[in-house]
Amino acid sequence: MATEGETFGKLLSGTEIAKEIRASLATEVAELSKQIPNYKPGLAIVQVGGREDSNVYIRMKIKAAQEIGIEAVHVKLPKSITETELLMKLEKLNNDPNVHGIIVQMPLDSDNPIDAHLITDAVKPEKDVDGLNTINEGKVAVGDLTGFLPCTPNGVMELIKRSGIKIAGSNAVVLGRSKIVGTPASELLKWHHATVTVCHSKTKNLDQEISRADILVVAVGVPQMVKGHWIKRGAVVIDCGINSIRDPSKKSGSRLVGDVAFEEAKEVASYITPVPGGVGPLTVAMLMKNTVLSAQRAAKKLLNTTWNLRLLPITPATPVPRDIVIARAQEPKNISQLANEIGLLPSEVHLYGDKKAKVNLSVLKRLELQKPGKFVVVAGITPTPLGEGKSTTTIGLVQALAAHKQKNAFACVRQPSQGPTFGIKGGAAGGGYSQVIPMDEFNLHLTGDIHAVTAANNLLAAQIDARIFHEATQNDKGLFDRLVPAKNGKRSFSKIQVRRLQRLGINKTSPEDLTEEEQRKFARLDIDPKSVTWQRVVDTNDRFLRKITIGQSPSEKGHTRETGFAMTVASEIMAILALAENLEDMKQRLGKIVVAVDKQGQPVCADDLGATGAMAILLKDAIQPTLMQSLEGTPVLVHCGPFANIAHGCSSVIADKVALKLVGPEGFVVTEAGFGSDIGMEKFFNIKCRSSGLVPNLVVLVASVRALKMHGNGHPVVPGIPLHDDYVHENIELVKKGLPNLQQHIQNCIKFGVPVVVAINKFSSDTAAELKVIKEAALSCGAASAVVCNHWAEGGLGAADLADSVIQQTCHPTGNMRFLYDLTIPLEEKINIIAQQMYGAGNVELSPHVQKMLQTYTEQGYHNLPICMAKTSNSLTGDPSIKGAPKGFTLKVNDVFISVGAGFVVTVVGEISRLPGLGVRPNIYDMDLDTETEEIEGLF
Repeated sequence: MATEGETFGKLLSGTEIAKEIRASLATEVAELSKQIPNYKPGLAIVQVGGREDSNVYIRMKIKAAQEIGIEAVHVKLPKSITETELLMKLEKLNNDPNVHGIIVQMPLDSDNPIDAHLITDAVKPEKDVDGLNTINEGKVAVGDLTGFLPCTPNGVMELIKRSGIKIAGSNAVVLGRSKIVGTPASELLKWHHATVTVCHSKTKNLDQEISRADILVVAVGVPQMVKGHWIKRGAVVIDCGINSIRDPSKKSGSRLVGDVAFEEAKEVASYITPVPGGVGPLTVAMLMKNTVLSAQRAAKKLLNTTWNLRLLPITPATPVPRDIVIARAQEPKNISQLANEIGLLPSEVHLYGDKKAKVNLSVLKRLELQKPGKFVVVAGITPTPLGEGKSTTTIGLVQALAAHKQKNAFACVRQPSQGPTFGIKGGAAGGGYSQVIPMDEFNLHLTGDIHAVTAANNLLAAQIDARIFHEATQNDKGLFDRLVPAKNGKRSFSKIQVRRLQRLGINKTSPEDLTEEEQRKFARLDIDPKSVTWQRVVDTNDRFLRKITIGQSPSEKGHTRETGFAMTVASEIMAILALAENLEDMKQRLGKIVVAVDKQGQPVCADDLGATGAMAILLKDAIQPTLMQSLEGTPVLVHCGPFANIAHGCSSVIADKVALKLVGPEGFVVTEAGFGSDIGMEKFFNIKCRSSGLVPNLVVLVASVRALKMHGNGHPVVPGIPLHDDYVHENIELVKKGLPNLQQHIQNCIKFGVPVVVAINKFSSDTAAELKVIKEAALSCGAASAVVCNHWAEGGLGAADLADSVIQQTCHPTGNMRFLYDLTIPLEEKINIIAQQMYGAGNVELSPHVQKMLQTYTEQGYHNLPICMAKTSNSLTGDPSIKGAPKGFTLKVNDVFISVGAGFVVTVVGEISRLPGLGVRPNIYDMDLDTETEEIEGLF
C-alpha cells in the first residue's frame, strides 16, 4: 500500500512520448528541406514473404514515416527469394544515395534457408537504422554511442529518462539477454553509469535480484512473469513484453499483456509502462529518429564539402631524377580511399585495379544542387617542340592548392595518345615532382577509353563501306528484305529505322505498308563514294596509313576507293565524348555525325547507317572520367584526349562538371587547354564553354625562358638534339626579343574577359634576371599577376606562390566572360575574326574548295556552328617555322570539313597531318619490359 506522500503506478505512456518525438522529427525534416531543396530522408523497409503480423508492423512504420516527412518505400520480395538474391538487393539499397535507412523486417518468410544474422550484417552500418549490424552492436558494447542505437533499447532509455529517475548510481536489473533488447539495454544503462545486473533463465533467486532494482527492464516473453511483490517500492518498471493470453470476456477471446503482472506492479512501482502503448510506440519512434539522423549526416556531408585528404609526402632530390624514377618511388594511395576522401560514394566508383577508377555520372545527379567551385583553365604561349610544362603546371598548381593551401582542388587533364608516348614528344602526365601517378598506366592504355573510341569510329567506317557495297550489288527489293528481315514470321522496323522513316517523311510503322517507292527511298542511302569524309583511326603514329586504297580483295568485286587513317584523338567521336553532357547527349551527337553526301548532295549521317546505338554501346564506359592522383595524393580526373592542333584540344566537359561539384563552392578545378592560347584556349572558350555553359574564373598562362628565347630568334629547338648554348646560358636580349609572343597570348586571354595570371615555369638554367624580364613584361601588358614557379623540382611547394595568386584573383565573382564572335555571323567572318584577333593575321585566303564547301555548309543549315581551326601549334601563323608574333600576314585555309556531331566546322590551315609518323629514333628504342617484375622500363 502507498503511504502518504508517495505516488505509485504512474504511467509512462509511450504513445504520448512517441507523438512528441514524431512532431520534433517533422520539424527537423522540414529544416533539412530548407537547407537542401527537395531533400527528404529515405527509408527502405525490406520484407520477404507476406506474414500478416509483419504487414501490420510495416503499416505502422510507413504511417509514422509519412507523418514525419520520411520517404518510406516498402520493398516486397517473394518467398521464393534466395539468400544471394536478397544480399544483392540489399547491396543496391546500400548504394542508393536516396536511401538513408534500411530495415529488414523479421522474421524472414522464405521458402529457402536464409541466415538472418548474415542479412542484418549486410546492411551498411551507416544505414542500419535498426541498430542490428554487428558493428553497431559492438559500438554499443564498448561505449561508443555514435553509431545507430537499437530501437527498442533506445526507446527503453527514453522512457527511463522521462520518469525523472537519476540513472547514474542506480541499481538496474535487466531481465532477459536477447540480442535485440536485453543485452543492448543493459549496455546502454551501464554507459549511463547505472550499476547493472543481467538476469536470465539460469539466474538463482530471481525475485531477490529483482527486489534490489531501482530500475527494472523486463524482456523475457513470458506473460505476467514478474509479480508485484518482487518489485522494490518506488522502482521504475519498463515492460518490453507483449504476449497474447486467453480472455473470454473479450470479443476476440484474447488480450495483450506484458511480462510484468501490471495490476500488482503498479501498486509498488513509481512509474510503469502499459502494454500495449508503452515500449512499442517508442520502438517505432526511435526507428524514425535513426532514419532522420542518418539523413542529417548525409546532408551534412553534402553541405560540408571540406575534404580530409591523406597527403603523400615527397622529398625532392637534386638533381631531379627522371620522371619514371620519381613516379616509381611514390606508392599511390588505394584509389577507393581517395574516392572516399573527396566525397564519392562506393556506388559511384568503378575500380580498375587499386590505382585508378571510373567515376559514374550518377554523382552529377546526386550533387545537382551543390554549388560549383572556382574554374581555372591553363593555357600556354607558343611552345617549343619539347613543350613548356603546361601539364606539369596544371598538376603542380593543384598540388599547391590542395596539399599546401588546404583547398579542395582537382586537376582535369586529357588522356595521352600512344602516338606521342611511343614517338618523340613523350607522355602527358606532367613531370618531375608534379605528375600523375602511376605515370606508366596513365601514359599507356589507362582504362581503354581511346581504344573504345577507335572501335566506335572504325565500326562506323566499316558500316559505310559495307552499305555502299551492298547497295551496289543488290536490287531494291532484295536490299529492303535484308534490311527488314522476318523474325518468327513477322517483320518490324528497329527504333533507328523508324527514325530514318521519319526523316524521310514516311509516317508508317509497318514494313508491309510501304509502297515500292517508299521501300526504295528507305533502303537506298545512295552514298557518293567520292564524298565520304569519314576515316578509320588508329592510336599509333603510322605514316603509311595516311592514304590507302581499300576494297582490293576479289570478294569486294572491284568496289575500291581511296581513303586514309587519322589518329584516334583526331576522330570526331573523341570530340563528341569530350563535349557530351551525358549519355543521351552523346548518343544524339553520334547520330548526327555526317559521313558523306548522297548522289543528290544531301548529308548522310550515322543514324541513317543504323550505327548510333552500337557506337553508344562501345562508349558507355568511356564517357565516365577516370580518377587518378598526383604525386602528393591530390585527385586528378583524366578524360578524353583531343589534340588541340587538329581538334578542339580540351579535357571533357563531364570531368570538369564532376570535379566542380565535388570541390564545392570554395574549391578549385584546374583544367587544361592544349598548346598555346591561340589554339586550345580559343577553342576552350568558343567551343567548349559555349557548348557546356562553363565559365572560367581565371586563365593561367604558362611561359618559359626557353620558349621566349626561341621566339627571339634563338637556334631551332629539335627533339632528340641537345639544346644550343643560347638556352642554357643567360641571354636577356634573346628573351626580350621573344616577348611579343608572350604579349600576344596575354592579349588573347584578355579578349575573353577573364583575368590572366602568368606562370613562369622555371628551368634549372634560367637566371633571376631573365625571369625578372618576363615578369615585368607580363604585368605591363595586362596580366593580373606573374609568378615564377618551380613545381617541376619542388612539387606543390614550388607552385605555392602561384596558388596564392590564383586564390587572390578568384576571390571576386566574375561575370564578364565573352566569346570572340557571335554564332549568327557567316562562317568566313568567324574564320577572319579568329585569324586576326588570335593570330595577328592581316587577312585570310580561302582556297576555292574551302569557299565552295563553306557555301554548301551554309545552304545545309550549318552556318551557326563555331569554327575549329586545325593549325600548327609551333607558330601563331600557319607556318611552323615562323616564330615570335608576326603581324599582318596572310593566313591560308586550304581545307575544311564538318563535324556536326561535335558541333563545329573544322578549317585546316597549312599542312596539318592528322596522322603523325615515327621518326628515325622514336621512344620505343628505350622501352622494355622486365619479365621478372613486370615493370616497364625506359618510359621517360
